Amino acid sequence: MPAPDTCALLRALLNQIPGLTAEEVADFASRWDQPIRLRRGDFLVQPGQPEQRLCFVRHGLLRIYFPTAPGEETCVGFGHANSLLCSFPSFATGAASEYAIQALRQSELLAIGRTDFLAFLDQSPAFARFWRLELEKALVGRMEHEIDLLLPEPAQRLARLRQRSPHIFQLVPRKYLASYLRMSPETLSRLR
Repeated sequence: MPAPDTCALLRALLNQIPGLTAEEVADFASRWDQPIRLRRGDFLVQPGQPEQRLCFVRHGLLRIYFPTAPGEETCVGFGHANSLLCSFPSFATGAASEYAIQALRQSELLAIGRTDFLAFLDQSPAFARFWRLELEKALVGRMEHEIDLLLPEPAQRLARLRQRSPHIFQLVPRKYLASYLRMSPETLSRLR
């Protein structure tokens, strides 16, 4: 059973969705019935596993990374308090994940199963509209990050990330920020 404060926080966030009725909020919140606690270093998802849950991060910090070669990886994103998190390509298609999601700190999450999520999405036009807007924002964010990575100068990449997501510098350890920005930790230290 999820902690009462986690459920209350989730309901408060759901109440902010325009057009979602109190009954829909109660119905949707009740479907988030999978509490998850991770210690630092634990995996939420590993490559090869299908992603069957969408998670709400109550507290903690997680990283999403792509293993590029044995012993090498590239960080592609983060999950932090009050954010949604999953290996999205796997969640959307049902195929095995190519990404890993690992806790960088002790983390508490609350999850909804893929089937329950999709069923609610089909029955609530207000939520479907909200979800579409959230996906559009996420896609714009991914495109902005792709532009960042095309910039040849590490200082430009860093400046764009600072402008777009200044909070991330207080949350994420330097070595993972460096991987996310495709630069060495030494380069990032020199630029900061």
